[in-house]
Amino acid sequence: MSFISTRVSSSNPIEFSQAILSPSAPKGGLYVPSKLPQLDSDFFQDNIDTSYKELAKKIVQMFNIDIEASVLQDAVDLYDNFDDKNTPVPLVKVKDDLFVSELYHGPTRAFKDMALQPFGHILSHLAKKENKNFLILAATSGDTGPATLNTFKNKPNIKVACLYPDGGTSDVQKLQMTTMDANNIDVLGIEGNFDDAQSALKSLLASKTFKSELQNSNINLSAANSVNFGRIIFQIIYHIYSYIALLSQKEIKNGELIYITVPSGNFGNALGAYYAKKMGVPIYKILTTSNANSILSELINTGVYDIREKSLIKTISPAMDILKSSNVERVLFDKFGYERTLELMTNLNKQNYYILTSSELECLREDFEAIACDDSYTLSIIKKYSDSGYIMDPHTATSLKAYEKLKKEPYKMVICSTAEWTKFAPSMVNAINKDDKAYTDHKALSIVEEKLNTTMIKSVKELFSKEIIFQKIVKKEDIEQEILNFIKS
Repeated sequence: MSFISTRVSSSNPIEFSQAILSPSAPKGGLYVPSKLPQLDSDFFQDNIDTSYKELAKKIVQMFNIDIEASVLQDAVDLYDNFDDKNTPVPLVKVKDDLFVSELYHGPTRAFKDMALQPFGHILSHLAKKENKNFLILAATSGDTGPATLNTFKNKPNIKVACLYPDGGTSDVQKLQMTTMDANNIDVLGIEGNFDDAQSALKSLLASKTFKSELQNSNINLSAANSVNFGRIIFQIIYHIYSYIALLSQKEIKNGELIYITVPSGNFGNALGAYYAKKMGVPIYKILTTSNANSILSELINTGVYDIREKSLIKTISPAMDILKSSNVERVLFDKFGYERTLELMTNLNKQNYYILTSSELECLREDFEAIACDDSYTLSIIKKYSDSGYIMDPHTATSLKAYEKLKKEPYKMVICSTAEWTKFAPSMVNAINKDDKAYTDHKALSIVEEKLNTTMIKSVKELFSKEIIFQKIVKKEDIEQEILNFIKS
């Protein structure tokens, strides 16, 4: 299957391996598949007893990518390292019509492991196969960074530069990055927010002078953020799996519609659900939830994407503290074509806004509905559900606003739980105690363990005794030079 850019005609398609090794598409666009494979109703019934990793292999092979079957098998075998190798993504029933897809049972306790574990193996294989050296760039709001560093640590032919907003992640997320002991990584805190980090990444990916400097050191450039379709292809799979799991648990009949709800920041998870729907999963609507940074909710409800008067608000769900959501572009392309996508994205880049026509908005809302909530609501949901026996992190908690306000039809709902509670323990304690005191992550983790009779995973507990290796905080204008210093060292 070929891949094409969201901002130019499809006259120059490339293979999957090219798209993941060099994810910067022409005119600053993103790569997307020229077509999507289709799943008929028999597919879901026939795969009720298929393991997650074998289902993943099956679906990826439907894209007819230029990756050897043995390499793909090794990649999906990494799901054996999750908490339960038989069920790396548990689907937990919370209410008769509410289920949680727990996507956080991998090594860094966030949903990013679901894609980055196999993706990292494939990219590393390609680099070694082509005997080329690669610099992998990652910008993170807290979860992509640890997952990227974990999957690429000590891999041959690979160096990783990870950017995170100083003060914009939880202590656990920061420690997962800054204590990582590997000889091929660099971790930089930046003075700014996630949008600044992501903008820096995109600028570097598109920079001819930066690429020229890398070439002088015999290094090629790639990225681990969801701008890379190698991430997205693995994010489609767990939405398909959720439907099959509902069938397996006899909660729905084959062909019955469901809701998928996603707490969304950069829109990659929602995009995966959208592609799953287009491939044939009977999804009635994809519901997205935002925190106080409600730019996605505003777009889906009004057709206006406007960040001219907005500044990023720090919330207790920091992975969603984003104003420029990269993967919306892929949906715009799918619905409106490359010319309109180029026009809209040019407006956003130059004027910080764009406006959909009424017919375009109607088209977008055929698949999506959205709602936003504030921190007080999020805290109340954590408290409410922990009291009744289910523990969820602040990002997952935002999804309950969609369950309460947007679910109009009697279909079952699957919520994507994107991170384990251990990554946001101070907010968990604020919710449980109904206070606004400042707690350290270390103290808060112990409080949650005691009050909710639960246990944090060993890898999180050990973070607080590890040596901090990366302490550098840099200005935005110094990022490029710092990375060049790293690759030359």
